[in-house]
Amino acid sequence: MSIFSLLSAILLSALVGSVSAFLLHHPSSSVIISDAVLIRSTTGSSSSSSSSLLRMTVLTSKGKKIDLPEGTPLKTACEKLGVKPKYSCKVGDCGSCTVSVGGSRIKACVGKVPPMPRLKSLQEKGLEVK
Repeated sequence: MSIFSLLSAILLSALVGSVSAFLLHHPSSSVIISDAVLIRSTTGSSSSSSSSLLRMTVLTSKGKKIDLPEGTPLKTACEKLGVKPKYSCKVGDCGSCTVSVGGSRIKACVGKVPPMPRLKSLQEKGLEVK
């Protein structure tokens, strides 16, 4: 047995072990491995695409930079950044919790983290939260 085939066997067994451990913790998921990319497919999803990739958005405030998945509650993102909007009604009616995210005004109590912009300069710097 050559060293190459021995290393290939070791890497394959490690990969199979990792996928097996993932499936034990996430029984309703199937895993597709293609070109070294791991894609998680959920069986109970009502969307038209069967695979979901985790898309991250970079948010910045006063020199602090964090990565969050798009769709995360904006209230949580503001807490992590140290931004403290004022909350009054907590349902989005009064508008006192409105913050600026990349120039767009979003109500922090009901808003979500927006998707990452397509401009490369904004992807690197991140969306500023004021």
